[in-house]
Amino acid sequence: MLTLNDVLEAREKMKGIVHQTPLEHSQTFTNLSGNEVYMKLENLQKTGSFKVRGSFNKIMSLSEEERKRGVIAASAGNHAQGVAYSSGMIGIPCTIVMPKGAPLSKVEATKGYGAEVILHGDVFDESLEYAFELQRQRGATFVHPFDDLAVMAGQGTIGLEIIEQLPDVDVVLCPVGGGGLLAGLAFTLKQLKPSIQVYGVESSACPGMTAALRHKKPITITSSDTIADGIAVKKPGNITYQYIEKYVDGVVCVEEAEISRTMLYLLERNKLLVEGSAACPLAALLYQKFPFTRKKVATILSGGNVDVTLISRIIERGLVESGRFVTFTTVISDKPGQLNKLLRIIAELEANVMSIHHQRIGAKVLPGQAEIHFSLETKNQDHIQQIHQVLLKEGYDVEFLQ
Repeated sequence: MLTLNDVLEAREKMKGIVHQTPLEHSQTFTNLSGNEVYMKLENLQKTGSFKVRGSFNKIMSLSEEERKRGVIAASAGNHAQGVAYSSGMIGIPCTIVMPKGAPLSKVEATKGYGAEVILHGDVFDESLEYAFELQRQRGATFVHPFDDLAVMAGQGTIGLEIIEQLPDVDVVLCPVGGGGLLAGLAFTLKQLKPSIQVYGVESSACPGMTAALRHKKPITITSSDTIADGIAVKKPGNITYQYIEKYVDGVVCVEEAEISRTMLYLLERNKLLVEGSAACPLAALLYQKFPFTRKKVATILSGGNVDVTLISRIIERGLVESGRFVTFTTVISDKPGQLNKLLRIIAELEANVMSIHHQRIGAKVLPGQAEIHFSLETKNQDHIQQIHQVLLKEGYDVEFLQ
């Protein structure tokens, strides 16, 4: 059984190694949500995520004999870096199994901490099974990403910090995948302040914990692709489930569009780059997934290890979803001045032209016509509708592509 003393001891072990991360107030999200919003910035943690807390506590709990045999873990990225960093700090052998599609930046960072990286499987669950097989072959200690009491105790140290930083906090929102963070956090918070409410948030594309709570046990679900890849776990932990069922007040889901918009909000308004999984708690708050208002709410921004190649796509998707970028095609007469006339209409509507593609050959293009593909920077969805209505009124047949 996990005890509060386990969490307190975990904090002592990680002093000087793991950061006590800031808990920052956000006026932007306070105004948008109707609650007093604070953000626990685990994206600024060592290795870029909260995962180093649990992995370091687990590794520091090993016997000398276990350390000699080394450790092995499976991860989509953040746990890998946490285990590799922690192993490197005390100089023990470390092997990490990662999915073949893991972001290159996370693979290279894990290698940079001194770990042997093996790419196996298309999803985390396949990597996990292979890691178990290697563990049996090599006799190393398996450092589970979530379903382990020592890992949960390490993650629970976030709860200690939140209570110290904001004693009158009412609600804490936390991303949930396998459940290690949510279980350790909820347990700790409820020991320190039983009146506090703790909620988990996951992507509707992979609602593993929601399914577990509905079926009263962890089950394996079918998932879809999600930008919240850090919490895309098809089957939550057996141990973590027990603690979540007992100490967590509820679990809600957010949609992909809501996640991407929130990531964009954080980047634009707060200058914070976070992963999709880290944005889920704020997304749930912004899109009114909870029945409360006027509460002091702490949200866990669990990590900031976003693959650089994905940042522009995330921004573009967020712009599209929020109505700030749109593409459309229309057909005009291929005569001098016709394109200029269309551009004047767009300018009068205060849309900014980002790109134009002009072609005279196509299935919808008759002789003497030209098809124009526009990309516009717009203000919001209402602005897009205004542009659409004006163009229709002016006689243009418009086809929006997003």
